[in-house]
Amino acid sequence: MRLLLDSHVLLWWLEGGERLNEISRAEIASPENDVYFSTATPWEFSIKENAGRLTMDWDRFDALVGNNGFLPLCIEMRHGIAAGQLPRHHADPFDRMLIAQAMLENLTVVTHDRAFAAYDVTVLWA
Repeated sequence: MRLLLDSHVLLWWLEGGERLNEISRAEIASPENDVYFSTATPWEFSIKENAGRLTMDWDRFDALVGNNGFLPLCIEMRHGIAAGQLPRHHADPFDRMLIAQAMLENLTVVTHDRAFAAYDVTVLWA
């Protein structure tokens, strides 16, 4: 399976994974799966940190995601166009980007956000 972690799922995983359900933890940990995070995610984290809603250890971020075998999924022009053309079921631009990336790259999104169900994207509920 090819997974794309929603931002909160990546954060929960890096915090130890206890907030994730058993199935999503097993799939993220499985060496048989490719696990991606969008490059929109550190951008979102940085904005939240600047607003005082999150604290990140940026010196360790690359090592943390790399040590877990997570792969960055870069934002391409086609992702941006697709995100802008999605129906407005979800207003969050970062989540809309993840949805577009998952749709175009045929990825399963790992999320706890029920708004993702309104889109034609495969979801693994966290």
